[in-house]
Amino acid sequence: MDELTLSVVGIDFPNTDRSKSNRRMELLVCAPGESVGLRREPKNPHDANAVAVFSARGVQVGYVSAERAPLIGRRMQQEEHVVVFQALVGSMGYVRIRFGGGAPTLPDLVEGERAARSRGRVAPFDPDAFYPDPEGPEWGA
Repeated sequence: MDELTLSVVGIDFPNTDRSKSNRRMELLVCAPGESVGLRREPKNPHDANAVAVFSARGVQVGYVSAERAPLIGRRMQQEEHVVVFQALVGSMGYVRIRFGGGAPTLPDLVEGERAARSRGRVAPFDPDAFYPDPEGPEWGA
């Protein structure tokens, strides 16, 4: 594993900085390939393995998922690494990390979306279509 995509979790939680920066808004202004930073937080009261994710502007945008944080934190201490913003898809942000030098390569998102749709995982969104509420209307009509 020299290069992999990591999910960024907690993007809808508020930051505790003085400016009360908005994580989701910061992710919306990140461009694919833009440099991001990872910082270990061994004194985090919820998870000693926590790895925070920061935009190029120094605003925290979330955390590496708890499942990946121990491995990523350990490798960050041992190896050179470069991290870039990959994408914001719905409620998930993604970053790409490369260990051992060099810049991470971004996967072709269009091709990845086509592959997901061909497997039936993603339905194409039609902005002009009617999408009824699955439970029916709240007013009982």
